[in-house]
Amino acid sequence: MLKPANSCHGMDEGLAELLLEPKAGRAGASARAREHVRECARCGGELQELRATMALLDSWDGPEPSAYFLSRLEARLREEREAAPAGWWSRLRARMMYGPGPHVRPLAAMALTMILLVGGGTYLGITNWDQPAPPPQPGNAAMVHDLETLATNAQLLDQLETISDSDNNGD
Repeated sequence: MLKPANSCHGMDEGLAELLLEPKAGRAGASARAREHVRECARCGGELQELRATMALLDSWDGPEPSAYFLSRLEARLREEREAAPAGWWSRLRARMMYGPGPHVRPLAAMALTMILLVGGGTYLGITNWDQPAPPPQPGNAAMVHDLETLATNAQLLDQLETISDSDNNGD
């Protein structure tokens, strides 16, 4: 019985679980995936093709590497290190690629990071000088006005006190 195509949606993971489990009775694959493969001819065929591919890959023996592979590789790297590069950029690049140790790349990355941080901070510091002063806040203006009013009131009270003292002394 063929199922509609939309019911096969999401069966890739179920097929992978069924393919990788060694025995059909194990609980690795979901019951839904097993049921679907039994009912859907397309997914069942795909699972059989995947199993055939895996069996073919299991039977394949890769070629053995040559016994002299590592010695030839080391000789080639030595030749590249000793060859004189054309320009300063090529020498620097060769030094980074074939250099004496793995510590060169992290040091170069750290130096580049520091250059970017210092340069960016300097740029921000220079461009900040051109920024205008922030305008006074409306809350601050009211506070300044109140302080000015209190100051004039204090002067008025001092004047009234002086007048009252002079009137009291004159009596």
